[in-house]
Amino acid sequence: MTVVVTAVFQPKPGKQKELAEAMRRGIEAVHTEKGCELYAIHDAEDGTVTMIEKWTTAEDLDVHGDSDQVKILRADIADLIEGPATVTRMTPIPAGTESQGAL
Repeated sequence: MTVVVTAVFQPKPGKQKELAEAMRRGIEAVHTEKGCELYAIHDAEDGTVTMIEKWTTAEDLDVHGDSDQVKILRADIADLIEGPATVTRMTPIPAGTESQGAL
């Protein structure tokens, strides 16, 4: 079953753009992981940087959590964030059209 995740990062004051740039190397590394269907960051209106993820299975996501790729990402952003990201796992509930009704 597909798993969708949001990870909300709170940048230190004035560091939002620097945080997004620092995430690029880790994102590219994560894109090589088994089961990674989507791993993309977004500027949020509240000043946070939000990662939206989609994984083929919960098992793939579990492996990702302890992966070397995530270690790269965490190391690159450690000095740019206020604290740990707020991570939320979700299971899609398809509705409407196939292309629009689920991530």
